[in-house]
Amino acid sequence: MTTAPKPTDIKLHQASRILEITFDDGSHFEYPCEYLRVYSPSAEVQGHGPGQEVLQVGKENVNIAGIEPVGNYAIQLEFDDGHNTGIYSWDTLYVLGRDKEELWAEYLNRLEKAGHKRKASK
Repeated sequence: MTTAPKPTDIKLHQASRILEITFDDGSHFEYPCEYLRVYSPSAEVQGHGPGQEVLQVGKENVNIAGIEPVGNYAIQLEFDDGHNTGIYSWDTLYVLGRDKEELWAEYLNRLEKAGHKRKASK
């Protein structure tokens, strides 16, 4: 049984492309849609084992088109680029919020090493 904090409020701000989540331990995180898309827990993004991650590029303007609850432990996000296979558990969302600065820097570094430049968001 998980003891991770659970969301008490989930709000999608489509104009600014931000998903805002408040957890029952008082934590409050704002997740850019691009960040959630490039760190999708799906096999399509994460691969099927360590070192098999697929670098996501060109996701600067992606938005969330839909949010579906999955039991009482997760949400499934549908992105407007058609990606909809990632199931974001409360644990995953909490870690993505808590470690956002470090993970985002890691993603930008991986993009740079691969020779990709991020485009300015619209």
